[in-house]
Amino acid sequence: MTRTQPLEATHVGAGGHLSAVVGSWPGVEVGAHRFGGVEFRIGRRELGHLHGDSHADIAFPRRVRDELVAAGRALPHRAIPDSGWVSVPIDSEEGIEAAREIFRMAYDRARAAKVRAEGVR
Repeated sequence: MTRTQPLEATHVGAGGHLSAVVGSWPGVEVGAHRFGGVEFRIGRRELGHLHGDSHADIAFPRRVRDELVAAGRALPHRAIPDSGWVSVPIDSEEGIEAAREIFRMAYDRARAAKVRAEGVR
């Protein structure tokens, strides 16, 4: 998604902005996360969740998580750093865009897995 005006000018916080973007993708369900915040799912698979306007936690297989962390695109999850989860601070324009891109990676992986599982093309 391309923004035409800075986030500050829209009067929407980072979490609200990302909720609107990620929630607009086909098949994504938006709901309350069990530990607070907003979560995004495709079917039973959680893509990730937001902690307000602070950070996004996004799920990946460990190999992908390691690549994202090694490339400096994400941080290990603060509570479970040895898992496949990554955290992305969303307290800047750059962080918001990084979180959007990484959510899209998770979305594309989940959609592909769902298509394979359902045998639908």
